[in-house]
Amino acid sequence: MVGSLIKPEILAPAGSPEKLKFAIAYGADAVYLGGTGFGLRTAAATFDLTSMARAVKYAHSQGVRVYVALNIFAHNRDIEALPTYISELAGLGVDAVIVSDPGVLSLVRELAPNLKIHISTQANTTNWRSARLWEELGAERIVLARELSLEEIKTIGSHTGVELEVFVHGAMCVSYSGRCLLSNYMTGRGANQGDCAQSCRWKYQLVEEKRPGEYFPVMEDDRGTYILSSRDLCLLEHLPGLVEAGVTSFKIEGRVKSIHYVATITRVYRQALDAYWADPDNYCVRPEWLEEISKVSNREYTTGFITGIRPGETPPVYSIYQRPYTFVGVVLGYDEQRSVLLLEQRNRFMRGETLEILTPGRETFALEVTEIIDLEGNSLEAAPHPRQTVYLPWPRPLPQMSLLRRAEHV
Repeated sequence: MVGSLIKPEILAPAGSPEKLKFAIAYGADAVYLGGTGFGLRTAAATFDLTSMARAVKYAHSQGVRVYVALNIFAHNRDIEALPTYISELAGLGVDAVIVSDPGVLSLVRELAPNLKIHISTQANTTNWRSARLWEELGAERIVLARELSLEEIKTIGSHTGVELEVFVHGAMCVSYSGRCLLSNYMTGRGANQGDCAQSCRWKYQLVEEKRPGEYFPVMEDDRGTYILSSRDLCLLEHLPGLVEAGVTSFKIEGRVKSIHYVATITRVYRQALDAYWADPDNYCVRPEWLEEISKVSNREYTTGFITGIRPGETPPVYSIYQRPYTFVGVVLGYDEQRSVLLLEQRNRFMRGETLEILTPGRETFALEVTEIIDLEGNSLEAAPHPRQTVYLPWPRPLPQMSLLRRAEHV
């Protein structure tokens, strides 16, 4: 504890059972996930009740909390189907559910009164009166709207006793707190029902009303323009202010991102928060943290609205994604007698390449691939097959769930 402040949790995305384990290994205090329905990420709805029960048991064995997304804007058909599911979640021992809809909140209160409720960012909480209302309705925590400045967050915290959660890293949406109709209108896939097609990230051109069929590019670079696409959020430099504002939870976006993304970003924010907590007066954003976050796929970084920047002042996106590193494998174990790593391939790599090893701790190593050996002992030029298991020479053990990646020179 720094003075009277409580150390926030690092809350990481768990879009699959595998990602949950990597989030925990790389420093998460809590994870959030979705079941097979009622959440806003259908692409990450990978947990049925059986796998969710295993996930909760594993997370709790590691001292990590599990929050489940129930944050759709419910229709009547959803209200009819929800009661059984809510009771089942309560029986699994999940630590909280995340809701947007007042009707869903009332169902949780009625059917599982001991189950904690977190209000989703989709509920657009932008003022202390709204926060106080959610608190009076029984919410334990509010995930604040991403449009808030630090001063607004402080004001909300000073007027309520409810816990506050803030997104500190990840993709943002051009719409207001993610309430978007583009996807539904253009593809029939409802963003507010969890099936967003991410239409804001497509390329667009300009058409003048009296010149139908003539398409004018709005140039930003030679790849086109992405006028509806937001930069990604990164609030590393603002962690001290958020702690001092009384924020309870630092949330990382990305349930549909890779395990490389989850591991890398979780580790950086773990290190950053720990560094601030150990020496708040001398906190600064370290170059190695910025280097690390640049190694995952991203759309350039912004601090969003935290300093009060207005939407028109947000810098444009000059390219839709940057992918400077490719994730190539996961360490499964180590054979000390042979001094080799047992590795599961995730992307093709070859002999002669230099890879980088990311560990759940603070260390990062370089590895020159001098030899690739299959399970039958044959020497290979490359590991081309998805999820192929191979051996790589390495002089000492590495933790399981260490990751290997390759720098791409473009």
